[in-house]
Amino acid sequence: MKKFLMTICLCLGLSVVASAQQKLELTLDEALGIALSDNPTIQVANLEIERYDYVRKQALSSLYPQVDASAQYSLALRRQEMAEGLSFGGKNTFNVAGTVSLPLFVPSVYRQLKLTRTQMEVAVESARANRIDLIAAVRAAYYNILLAEQSLMVLEEAALTTDRVVKNTEDLYNNGLAAEYDYITARVQRSNLDPQILQVKNGVEIAKLQLKMYLSIPEDVEVEVVGSLDGFKDVALLGADYEMDIENNTTIKNLDLQLELLDHQEKLIQTTRMPTVAAFAQVSYIGQERSDLGGILGAMGGGDATTAVKQSKFWWQVPISLGAQINIPIFAGFKKTNQLREVRNQREQLRLQRDYAEEGIRLQVQQSVNTLLTARSMMLANGETVLQAEKAYQISLTRYEAGAGTILELNSAQLALTQAQLSYSQSIFDYLTAYAEYEKVLGKDSVE
Repeated sequence: MKKFLMTICLCLGLSVVASAQQKLELTLDEALGIALSDNPTIQVANLEIERYDYVRKQALSSLYPQVDASAQYSLALRRQEMAEGLSFGGKNTFNVAGTVSLPLFVPSVYRQLKLTRTQMEVAVESARANRIDLIAAVRAAYYNILLAEQSLMVLEEAALTTDRVVKNTEDLYNNGLAAEYDYITARVQRSNLDPQILQVKNGVEIAKLQLKMYLSIPEDVEVEVVGSLDGFKDVALLGADYEMDIENNTTIKNLDLQLELLDHQEKLIQTTRMPTVAAFAQVSYIGQERSDLGGILGAMGGGDATTAVKQSKFWWQVPISLGAQINIPIFAGFKKTNQLREVRNQREQLRLQRDYAEEGIRLQVQQSVNTLLTARSMMLANGETVLQAEKAYQISLTRYEAGAGTILELNSAQLALTQAQLSYSQSIFDYLTAYAEYEKVLGKDSVE
Protein backbone atom coordinates (compact mmCIF):
# COMPACT_ATOMS: atom_id res chain seq x y z
CA MET A 1 0.00 0.00 0.00
CA LYS A 2 2.81 2.39 0.90
CA LYS A 3 4.57 1.64 -2.39
CA PHE A 4 1.35 2.35 -4.27
CA LEU A 5 0.91 5.70 -2.54
CA MET A 6 4.55 6.62 -3.17
CA THR A 7 4.12 5.78 -6.86
CA ILE A 8 1.04 8.01 -7.10
CA CYS A 9 2.84 10.86 -5.34
CA LEU A 10 5.84 10.47 -7.64
CA CYS A 11 3.64 10.56 -10.75
CA LEU A 12 1.83 13.63 -9.49
CA GLY A 13 5.14 15.32 -8.74
CA LEU A 14 6.48 14.57 -12.21
CA SER A 15 3.29 15.88 -13.81
CA VAL A 16 3.59 19.09 -11.80
CA VAL A 17 7.22 19.48 -12.84
CA ALA A 18 6.33 18.81 -16.48
CA SER A 19 3.54 21.38 -16.41
CA ALA A 20 5.86 23.87 -14.70
CA GLN A 21 8.47 23.30 -17.39
CA GLN A 22 5.93 24.27 -20.04
CA LYS A 23 5.47 27.74 -18.55
CA LEU A 24 8.23 30.33 -18.61
CA GLU A 25 8.18 33.72 -16.93
CA LEU A 26 10.54 36.23 -18.49
CA THR A 27 11.74 39.70 -17.65
CA LEU A 28 12.97 41.88 -20.50
CA ASP A 29 16.61 41.35 -19.50
CA GLU A 30 16.10 37.57 -19.41
CA ALA A 31 14.43 37.64 -22.81
CA LEU A 32 17.31 39.63 -24.27
CA GLY A 33 19.84 37.26 -22.71
CA ILE A 34 18.13 34.20 -24.22
CA ALA A 35 17.84 35.86 -27.63
CA LEU A 36 21.51 36.88 -27.70
CA SER A 37 22.62 33.33 -26.87
CA ASP A 38 20.10 31.12 -28.72
CA ASN A 39 18.97 33.12 -31.75
CA PRO A 40 20.35 31.54 -34.97
CA THR A 41 21.29 34.94 -36.40
CA ILE A 42 23.66 35.59 -33.50
CA GLN A 43 25.07 32.06 -33.64
CA VAL A 44 25.80 32.40 -37.37
CA ALA A 45 27.52 35.75 -36.78
CA ASN A 46 29.70 34.23 -34.04
CA LEU A 47 30.64 31.35 -36.35
CA GLU A 48 31.61 33.87 -39.03
CA ILE A 49 34.01 35.53 -36.59
CA GLU A 50 35.47 32.12 -35.79
CA ARG A 51 35.86 31.42 -39.54
CA TYR A 52 37.94 34.56 -40.05
CA ASP A 53 40.16 33.50 -37.18
CA TYR A 54 40.94 30.35 -39.16
CA VAL A 55 41.60 32.49 -42.26
CA ARG A 56 44.09 34.56 -40.25
CA LYS A 57 45.88 31.44 -39.07
CA GLN A 58 46.08 30.19 -42.64
CA ALA A 59 47.82 33.39 -43.70
CA LEU A 60 50.13 33.23 -40.68
CA SER A 61 51.13 29.66 -41.60
CA SER A 62 52.85 31.03 -44.72
CA LEU A 63 55.59 32.43 -42.44
CA TYR A 64 56.29 29.09 -40.75
CA PRO A 65 58.95 26.68 -42.00
CA GLN A 66 57.67 24.30 -44.64
CA VAL A 67 58.88 20.68 -44.38
CA ASP A 68 58.39 18.19 -47.22
CA ALA A 69 59.50 14.63 -47.73
CA SER A 70 59.47 12.46 -50.83
CA ALA A 71 60.43 8.95 -51.83
CA GLN A 72 61.01 7.52 -55.29
CA TYR A 73 61.86 4.17 -56.79
CA SER A 74 62.72 3.67 -60.46
CA LEU A 75 63.38 0.60 -62.55
CA ALA A 76 65.52 1.12 -65.65
CA LEU A 77 64.07 -1.01 -68.43
CA ARG A 78 66.78 0.22 -70.76
CA ARG A 79 69.75 2.16 -69.47
CA GLN A 80 71.43 5.05 -71.19
CA GLU A 81 74.70 4.23 -72.98
CA MET A 82 77.89 6.28 -72.81
CA ALA A 83 79.14 4.55 -75.94
CA GLU A 84 78.07 1.59 -77.98
CA GLY A 85 77.92 -1.37 -75.65
CA LEU A 86 78.77 0.72 -72.58
CA SER A 87 75.80 1.78 -70.37
CA PHE A 88 75.81 3.58 -67.02
CA GLY A 89 73.42 3.79 -64.07
CA GLY A 90 71.88 1.01 -62.05
CA LYS A 91 68.79 -0.91 -62.96
CA ASN A 92 67.13 -0.19 -59.59
CA THR A 93 67.30 3.24 -57.95
CA PHE A 94 65.92 4.45 -54.59
CA ASN A 95 65.70 8.14 -53.66
CA VAL A 96 64.44 9.53 -50.32
CA ALA A 97 64.58 13.34 -49.90
CA GLY A 98 63.64 15.88 -47.27
CA THR A 99 63.33 19.63 -47.87
CA VAL A 100 62.94 22.51 -45.39
CA SER A 101 62.14 26.02 -46.60
CA LEU A 102 61.84 29.16 -44.47
CA PRO A 103 60.43 32.47 -45.77
CA LEU A 104 62.73 35.31 -44.81
CA PHE A 105 61.08 38.28 -46.49
CA VAL A 106 57.53 37.97 -47.89
CA PRO A 107 55.82 41.41 -47.94
CA SER A 108 52.54 40.09 -49.38
CA VAL A 109 52.03 37.78 -46.40
CA TYR A 110 52.58 40.63 -43.92
CA ARG A 111 49.99 42.74 -45.71
CA GLN A 112 47.62 39.75 -45.99
CA LEU A 113 47.74 39.37 -42.21
CA LYS A 114 46.70 43.00 -41.76
CA LEU A 115 43.91 42.58 -44.32
CA THR A 116 42.66 39.45 -42.55
CA ARG A 117 42.68 41.29 -39.23
CA THR A 118 40.44 43.97 -40.75
CA GLN A 119 38.19 41.28 -42.24
CA MET A 120 37.72 39.90 -38.74
CA GLU A 121 36.82 43.39 -37.53
CA VAL A 122 34.19 43.52 -40.28
CA ALA A 123 32.78 40.20 -39.07
CA VAL A 124 32.73 41.48 -35.49
CA GLU A 125 30.92 44.65 -36.58
CA SER A 126 28.45 42.58 -38.58
CA ALA A 127 27.78 40.49 -35.48
CA ARG A 128 27.29 43.68 -33.47
CA ALA A 129 24.80 44.94 -36.08
CA ASN A 130 22.85 41.69 -35.81
CA ARG A 131 22.92 42.03 -32.05
CA ILE A 132 21.58 45.61 -32.20
CA ASP A 133 18.79 44.63 -34.62
CA LEU A 134 17.83 41.69 -32.43
CA ILE A 135 17.78 43.79 -29.25
CA ALA A 136 15.43 46.30 -30.89
CA ALA A 137 13.20 43.52 -32.26
CA VAL A 138 12.98 41.69 -28.92
CA ARG A 139 12.17 44.90 -27.07
CA ALA A 140 9.45 45.78 -29.58
CA ALA A 141 7.96 42.28 -29.30
CA TYR A 142 8.12 42.39 -25.50
CA TYR A 143 6.45 45.82 -25.40
CA ASN A 144 3.84 44.59 -27.87
CA ILE A 145 2.85 41.81 -25.47
CA LEU A 146 2.59 44.29 -22.60
CA LEU A 147 0.47 46.60 -24.77
CA ALA A 148 -1.88 43.79 -25.77
CA GLU A 149 -2.19 42.55 -22.18
CA GLN A 150 -2.76 46.05 -20.82
CA SER A 151 -5.36 46.74 -23.52
CA LEU A 152 -7.05 43.44 -22.66
CA MET A 153 -7.10 44.42 -19.00
CA VAL A 154 -8.68 47.79 -19.85
CA LEU A 155 -11.38 46.16 -21.98
CA GLU A 156 -12.10 43.47 -19.41
CA GLU A 157 -12.37 46.11 -16.70
CA ALA A 158 -14.72 48.08 -18.94
CA ALA A 159 -16.74 44.89 -19.48
CA LEU A 160 -17.06 44.32 -15.72
CA THR A 161 -18.11 47.92 -15.18
CA THR A 162 -20.64 47.67 -18.00
CA ASP A 163 -21.95 44.40 -16.54
CA ARG A 164 -22.71 46.23 -13.31
CA VAL A 165 -24.44 49.00 -15.22
CA VAL A 166 -26.49 46.45 -17.17
CA LYS A 167 -27.48 44.68 -13.94
CA ASN A 168 -28.39 47.96 -12.27
CA THR A 169 -30.37 49.11 -15.31
CA GLU A 170 -32.16 45.77 -15.48
CA ASP A 171 -33.20 46.08 -11.86
CA LEU A 172 -34.44 49.60 -12.44
CA TYR A 173 -36.30 48.51 -15.56
CA ASN A 174 -37.94 45.60 -13.77
CA ASN A 175 -39.04 47.97 -11.00
CA GLY A 176 -40.38 50.48 -13.51
CA LEU A 177 -37.73 53.06 -12.69
CA ALA A 178 -35.94 52.95 -16.06
CA ALA A 179 -37.06 52.84 -19.64
CA GLU A 180 -36.61 49.78 -21.82
CA TYR A 181 -34.46 51.93 -24.12
CA ASP A 182 -31.93 52.41 -21.32
CA TYR A 183 -31.78 48.67 -20.67
CA ILE A 184 -31.34 47.82 -24.36
CA THR A 185 -28.69 50.53 -24.79
CA ALA A 186 -26.73 49.19 -21.81
CA ARG A 187 -26.79 45.64 -23.25
CA VAL A 188 -25.67 46.88 -26.66
CA GLN A 189 -22.82 48.76 -25.01
CA ARG A 190 -21.76 45.52 -23.30
CA SER A 191 -22.07 43.42 -26.46
CA ASN A 192 -19.84 45.81 -28.39
CA LEU A 193 -16.94 44.99 -26.06
CA ASP A 194 -16.86 41.25 -26.77
CA PRO A 195 -15.39 41.44 -30.33
CA GLN A 196 -12.75 43.87 -29.11
CA ILE A 197 -11.78 41.57 -26.24
CA LEU A 198 -11.54 38.59 -28.60
CA GLN A 199 -9.40 40.55 -31.05
CA VAL A 200 -7.02 41.69 -28.33
CA LYS A 201 -6.70 38.13 -26.97
CA ASN A 202 -5.67 36.96 -30.42
CA GLY A 203 -3.19 39.84 -30.52
CA VAL A 204 -1.64 38.65 -27.26
CA GLU A 205 -1.11 35.15 -28.67
CA ILE A 206 0.43 36.45 -31.90
CA ALA A 207 2.74 38.79 -29.98
CA LYS A 208 3.91 35.89 -27.79
CA LEU A 209 4.57 33.72 -30.85
CA GLN A 210 6.72 36.47 -32.30
CA LEU A 211 8.72 36.75 -29.09
CA LYS A 212 9.17 32.95 -29.01
CA MET A 213 10.52 33.09 -32.55
CA TYR A 214 13.19 35.64 -31.58
CA LEU A 215 14.10 33.60 -28.48
CA SER A 216 14.02 30.21 -30.31
CA ILE A 217 11.51 28.90 -27.74
CA PRO A 218 9.20 26.01 -28.79
CA GLU A 219 5.60 26.97 -29.45
CA ASP A 220 4.26 24.56 -26.83
CA VAL A 221 6.04 26.49 -24.05
CA GLU A 222 3.82 29.11 -22.42
CA VAL A 223 5.53 32.47 -22.03
CA GLU A 224 4.55 35.08 -19.46
CA VAL A 225 6.22 38.50 -19.51
CA VAL A 226 6.97 40.40 -16.32
CA GLY A 227 6.52 44.15 -15.90
CA SER A 228 4.25 46.88 -17.23
CA LEU A 229 4.41 49.62 -19.82
CA ASP A 230 4.29 52.25 -17.07
CA GLY A 231 7.38 50.77 -15.42
CA PHE A 232 9.40 50.79 -18.63
CA LYS A 233 8.13 54.29 -19.39
CA ASP A 234 9.59 55.62 -16.15
CA VAL A 235 12.97 54.04 -16.93
CA ALA A 236 13.02 55.39 -20.49
CA LEU A 237 12.12 58.90 -19.36
CA LEU A 238 15.27 58.98 -17.22
CA GLY A 239 17.35 59.12 -20.42
CA ALA A 240 15.50 62.10 -21.85
CA ASP A 241 18.76 63.83 -22.90
CA TYR A 242 18.88 62.64 -26.50
CA GLU A 243 22.32 62.66 -28.14
CA MET A 244 23.10 62.97 -31.85
CA ASP A 245 26.47 61.19 -32.04
CA ILE A 246 26.53 58.61 -34.88
CA GLU A 247 30.10 57.35 -34.52
CA ASN A 248 28.80 53.96 -33.28
CA ASN A 249 26.26 53.56 -36.07
CA THR A 250 26.80 50.14 -37.63
CA THR A 251 26.41 51.37 -41.22
CA ILE A 252 29.06 54.07 -40.78
CA LYS A 253 31.48 51.74 -38.99
CA ASN A 254 31.01 49.05 -41.63
CA LEU A 255 31.70 51.50 -44.47
CA ASP A 256 34.83 52.73 -42.68
CA LEU A 257 36.03 49.15 -42.36
CA GLN A 258 35.31 48.52 -46.04
CA LEU A 259 37.46 51.55 -46.91
CA GLU A 260 40.22 50.15 -44.71
CA LEU A 261 39.95 46.82 -46.51
CA LEU A 262 40.41 48.54 -49.86
CA ASP A 263 43.50 50.34 -48.50
CA HIS A 264 44.97 46.99 -47.46
CA GLN A 265 44.05 45.50 -50.82
CA GLU A 266 45.85 48.32 -52.66
CA LYS A 267 48.97 47.82 -50.56
CA LEU A 268 48.72 44.07 -51.03
CA ILE A 269 48.84 44.52 -54.81
CA GLN A 270 51.85 46.81 -54.43
CA THR A 271 53.70 44.18 -52.39
CA THR A 272 53.50 41.77 -55.34
CA ARG A 273 56.03 44.05 -57.06
CA MET A 274 58.54 43.54 -54.25
CA PRO A 275 61.12 40.72 -54.13
CA THR A 276 60.72 37.72 -51.85
CA VAL A 277 63.55 35.90 -50.09
CA ALA A 278 63.50 32.36 -48.70
CA ALA A 279 66.09 29.97 -47.28
CA PHE A 280 66.07 26.25 -47.96
CA ALA A 281 67.86 23.04 -46.99
CA GLN A 282 67.70 19.67 -48.70
CA VAL A 283 68.90 16.23 -47.69
CA SER A 284 68.70 13.20 -49.98
CA TYR A 285 69.43 9.54 -49.45
CA ILE A 286 70.04 7.89 -52.81
CA GLY A 287 70.63 4.22 -53.42
CA GLN A 288 71.56 3.01 -56.90
CA GLU A 289 72.24 -0.52 -57.98
CA ARG A 290 75.85 -0.91 -59.07
CA SER A 291 76.62 -1.71 -62.66
CA ASP A 292 78.81 -4.72 -63.49
CA LEU A 293 81.86 -2.65 -64.16
CA GLY A 294 84.24 -5.49 -63.27
CA GLY A 295 83.58 -7.37 -66.46
CA ILE A 296 83.76 -4.18 -68.48
CA LEU A 297 87.02 -3.12 -66.88
CA GLY A 298 88.44 -6.61 -67.32
CA ALA A 299 87.48 -6.59 -70.93
CA MET A 300 89.20 -3.25 -71.28
CA GLY A 301 92.29 -4.58 -69.55
CA GLY A 302 92.04 -2.54 -66.41
CA GLY A 303 90.63 -2.82 -62.89
CA ASP A 304 90.30 -5.75 -60.52
CA ALA A 305 87.19 -7.87 -61.13
CA THR A 306 87.36 -9.46 -57.67
CA THR A 307 87.05 -6.03 -55.96
CA ALA A 308 83.72 -5.30 -57.67
CA VAL A 309 82.33 -8.64 -56.54
CA LYS A 310 83.10 -7.92 -52.89
CA GLN A 311 81.31 -4.54 -52.87
CA SER A 312 77.62 -4.20 -51.85
CA LYS A 313 74.93 -4.41 -54.47
CA PHE A 314 73.79 -0.76 -54.00
CA TRP A 315 75.79 2.43 -53.99
CA TRP A 316 74.37 4.85 -51.33
CA GLN A 317 74.87 8.63 -51.35
CA VAL A 318 73.76 11.39 -48.93
CA PRO A 319 73.94 14.78 -50.68
CA ILE A 320 73.12 17.83 -48.47
CA SER A 321 72.56 21.33 -49.74
CA LEU A 322 71.76 24.73 -48.19
CA GLY A 323 70.84 27.91 -49.99
CA ALA A 324 68.73 31.00 -50.39
CA GLN A 325 66.37 32.01 -53.15
CA ILE A 326 65.26 35.47 -54.22
CA ASN A 327 62.35 36.08 -56.56
CA ILE A 328 62.17 39.50 -58.25
CA PRO A 329 59.03 40.38 -60.27
CA ILE A 330 59.94 42.43 -63.34
CA PHE A 331 57.03 42.64 -65.76
CA ALA A 332 53.50 41.21 -65.69
CA GLY A 333 51.89 42.90 -68.65
CA PHE A 334 50.47 45.90 -66.72
CA LYS A 335 48.20 43.56 -64.75
CA LYS A 336 49.14 45.00 -61.37
CA THR A 337 48.76 48.56 -62.63
CA ASN A 338 45.19 47.92 -63.73
CA GLN A 339 44.45 46.09 -60.50
CA LEU A 340 45.54 49.17 -58.55
CA ARG A 341 43.37 51.42 -60.70
CA GLU A 342 40.38 49.15 -60.11
CA VAL A 343 40.84 49.20 -56.33
CA ARG A 344 41.26 52.97 -56.27
CA ASN A 345 38.09 53.32 -58.32
CA GLN A 346 36.19 51.13 -55.85
CA ARG A 347 37.56 53.14 -52.94
CA GLU A 348 36.37 56.42 -54.47
CA GLN A 349 32.91 54.96 -55.02
CA LEU A 350 32.77 53.73 -51.44
CA ARG A 351 33.93 57.10 -50.09
CA LEU A 352 31.07 58.84 -51.91
CA GLN A 353 28.62 56.25 -50.57
CA ARG A 354 29.94 56.78 -47.08
CA ASP A 355 29.46 60.55 -47.22
CA TYR A 356 25.93 60.14 -48.56
CA ALA A 357 25.11 57.51 -45.94
CA GLU A 358 26.37 59.77 -43.15
CA GLU A 359 23.99 62.54 -44.24
CA GLY A 360 21.09 60.11 -44.37
CA ILE A 361 21.87 58.67 -40.93
CA ARG A 362 22.11 62.13 -39.36
CA LEU A 363 18.70 62.87 -40.81
CA GLN A 364 17.43 59.54 -39.50
CA VAL A 365 18.70 60.33 -36.01
CA GLN A 366 17.02 63.74 -36.11
CA GLN A 367 13.77 62.10 -37.20
CA SER A 368 14.06 59.57 -34.37
CA VAL A 369 14.53 62.37 -31.84
CA ASN A 370 11.54 64.25 -33.24
CA THR A 371 9.47 61.07 -33.07
CA LEU A 372 10.55 60.57 -29.48
CA LEU A 373 9.63 64.12 -28.50
CA THR A 374 6.24 63.81 -30.19
CA ALA A 375 5.56 60.43 -28.60
CA ARG A 376 6.57 61.77 -25.21
CA SER A 377 4.24 64.75 -25.50
CA MET A 378 1.38 62.49 -26.62
CA MET A 379 2.05 60.12 -23.73
CA LEU A 380 1.98 62.88 -21.12
CA ALA A 381 -1.14 64.44 -22.68
CA ASN A 382 -2.94 61.09 -22.82
CA GLY A 383 -2.08 60.52 -19.17
CA GLU A 384 -3.87 63.73 -18.25
CA THR A 385 -6.79 62.73 -20.49
CA VAL A 386 -7.17 59.44 -18.62
CA LEU A 387 -7.41 61.28 -15.28
CA GLN A 388 -10.06 63.61 -16.68
CA ALA A 389 -11.98 60.74 -18.32
CA GLU A 390 -12.00 58.79 -15.04
CA LYS A 391 -13.36 61.81 -13.21
CA ALA A 392 -16.01 62.38 -15.89
CA TYR A 393 -17.08 58.73 -15.74
CA GLN A 394 -17.45 58.80 -11.96
CA ILE A 395 -19.59 61.94 -12.21
CA SER A 396 -21.77 60.37 -14.94
CA LEU A 397 -22.14 57.15 -12.94
CA THR A 398 -23.15 59.06 -9.83
CA ARG A 399 -25.68 61.13 -11.80
CA TYR A 400 -27.10 58.02 -13.48
CA GLU A 401 -27.47 56.10 -10.22
CA ALA A 402 -29.14 59.17 -8.66
CA GLY A 403 -31.55 59.40 -11.60
CA ALA A 404 -30.25 62.78 -12.72
CA GLY A 405 -28.29 61.45 -15.73
CA THR A 406 -29.14 59.39 -18.78
CA ILE A 407 -27.75 56.10 -20.05
CA LEU A 408 -26.39 57.93 -23.09
CA GLU A 409 -24.27 60.17 -20.88
CA LEU A 410 -23.00 57.16 -18.95
CA ASN A 411 -22.22 55.19 -22.11
CA SER A 412 -20.43 58.17 -23.61
CA ALA A 413 -18.38 58.62 -20.46
CA GLN A 414 -17.56 54.88 -20.36
CA LEU A 415 -16.52 54.87 -24.01
CA ALA A 416 -14.41 57.99 -23.55
CA LEU A 417 -12.65 56.45 -20.55
CA THR A 418 -11.93 53.20 -22.39
CA GLN A 419 -10.60 55.03 -25.45
CA ALA A 420 -8.46 57.30 -23.26
CA GLN A 421 -6.94 54.32 -21.44
CA LEU A 422 -6.25 52.48 -24.70
CA SER A 423 -4.75 55.61 -26.27
CA TYR A 424 -2.56 56.11 -23.22
CA SER A 425 -1.25 52.53 -23.43
CA GLN A 426 -0.65 52.95 -27.15
CA SER A 427 1.25 56.21 -26.61
CA ILE A 428 3.52 54.52 -24.04
CA PHE A 429 4.16 51.70 -26.53
CA ASP A 430 4.91 54.22 -29.29
CA TYR A 431 7.39 56.02 -27.05
CA LEU A 432 9.15 52.83 -25.95
CA THR A 433 9.43 51.46 -29.50
CA ALA A 434 10.63 54.86 -30.74
CA TYR A 435 13.27 54.88 -28.02
CA ALA A 436 14.40 51.37 -29.02
CA GLU A 437 14.62 52.47 -32.67
CA TYR A 438 16.56 55.58 -31.61
CA GLU A 439 19.13 53.46 -29.77
CA LYS A 440 19.32 51.16 -32.78
CA VAL A 441 20.16 54.07 -35.11
CA LEU A 442 22.85 55.30 -32.71
CA GLY A 443 24.35 51.81 -32.64
CA LYS A 444 23.90 51.10 -28.93
CA ASP A 445 24.24 47.39 -28.24
CA SER A 446 23.78 47.53 -24.46
CA VAL A 447 20.90 45.52 -23.01
CA GLU A 448 20.69 47.63 -19.87
